[in-house]
Amino acid sequence: MSETSNISKDQKIWLDGELVDQSRAQVSVFDHGLLYGDGIFEGIRLYSGRVFRLEQHIERLFLSAKSILLRLPWSHEEVCQAVVDTVNANHLTNGYIRLVVTRGVGGLGLNPYLCEHPSMFIIAADIKLYSDDSYENGLDLITCATRRPTPASLSPQVKSLNYLNNVMAKIECIQAGVMEGIMLNEQGYVAECTGDNVFVVKKGVIYTPPVSDGALDGITREVIFDLCEREGIELLEKTMTRHDIYTCDEAFLTGTAAEVIPFVKLDQRVIGDGGPGPLSRKLVAAFRELANSEGRLCK
Repeated sequence: MSETSNISKDQKIWLDGELVDQSRAQVSVFDHGLLYGDGIFEGIRLYSGRVFRLEQHIERLFLSAKSILLRLPWSHEEVCQAVVDTVNANHLTNGYIRLVVTRGVGGLGLNPYLCEHPSMFIIAADIKLYSDDSYENGLDLITCATRRPTPASLSPQVKSLNYLNNVMAKIECIQAGVMEGIMLNEQGYVAECTGDNVFVVKKGVIYTPPVSDGALDGITREVIFDLCEREGIELLEKTMTRHDIYTCDEAFLTGTAAEVIPFVKLDQRVIGDGGPGPLSRKLVAAFRELANSEGRLCK
């Protein structure tokens, strides 16, 4: 298993308009992001000195904020520039960026209107979610007993700080000796993984669950749609059961931190011939080429 993030003592954190040493990057114990998970976030990747799909990530951040009635005092471009400034302050050319906005300091009650000013911090660091071997040979997955919450409770398109549902599912995966797991919605259909979107291949056609089944409309998910259109590969959204995964020819996951990674087993059922399939390998390569050639240039 592999999931690492290297935090240097010299790490610089963007915090409410200032770049500060990580030892000084502190939030109040009365911050509603800490007390109630009242806030939003984005995970963004940096490749070859370029922030990949930065504008799309920040657009999604503002949409999440609007959905939960969190007014951001920064413009889209100010947030984009803050991300670039954080990358440059940490002298990174490749890495992972975590941008977090909280409701801010307030009282001990739930009332969000007692929080006068939202707070934002940005972390830019190295990350390695999975080992090189996992990308080459594929992951093993389980089905998690923990279900995705109904969209009637909170839209899966809101990247909320309340991630306990995903954390509990991740614990199931780790206890089972794997790094990822399929999460079902309340009807028992496939939604997504603990942190990734799910794709399967059957007879040359790629399928993925629709966002209406509880999946996040991920940025990397969108990239796969773009790549399939460019390569002339048919891709369809389809409500899926575990049977659809058990019996597919190949399968892969997508996510900002995970990128594009094949999986070759679910619940001890071997997928296809037990190795990453040709379409999965093709899309992994195409994604890497694209990610290293476009994005907001830093420096």
